[in-house]
Amino acid sequence: MSNNTLGQLVRGQKAVVTGLLAESRPFRRKLLAMGLTPGCEVEIVRVAPLGDPMEVSLRGFRLSLRRIEAAGIGVEVISHA
Repeated sequence: MSNNTLGQLVRGQKAVVTGLLAESRPFRRKLLAMGLTPGCEVEIVRVAPLGDPMEVSLRGFRLSLRRIEAAGIGVEVISHA
């Protein structure tokens, strides 16, 4: 298992969600309800000029996440930008 988080990825990278980390506890239910579950493939579509928020494509829709939320999502990178 990789030690990457969604918040570390850059535009164009694709990854598979491996799990939600302890850092995600305050918004864990929200992330799960939005479809960020283990095994879900995600792609970083774009990042705001100052780095926060970031837009992620998953399950046929796009989702904007703050970096603090993305830092609580463990991922395994499957393609590099």
